[in-house]
Amino acid sequence: MPKMTINDSIKLIAGSFVLISIVLGYYVNSYFFLFTAFVAINLIQSSLTKWCLMSKILKKIGVKEGGDSCSI
Repeated sequence: MPKMTINDSIKLIAGSFVLISIVLGYYVNSYFFLFTAFVAINLIQSSLTKWCLMSKILKKIGVKEGGDSCSI
């Protein structure tokens, strides 16, 4: 099994945060939906500016760079 790359890790973290915040927003408090919006805003910002704090954090903890994206 190949090791996770930064690209794979960011997708996994963002997807997990979205799913968790949706569940918490539905069952606990609707304010958790704001966290879903925060994740979306960060993904949009990083696509426009090409700067991503999570990639910097993952790089510092030793996650391998690279990886294929979903696009062909």
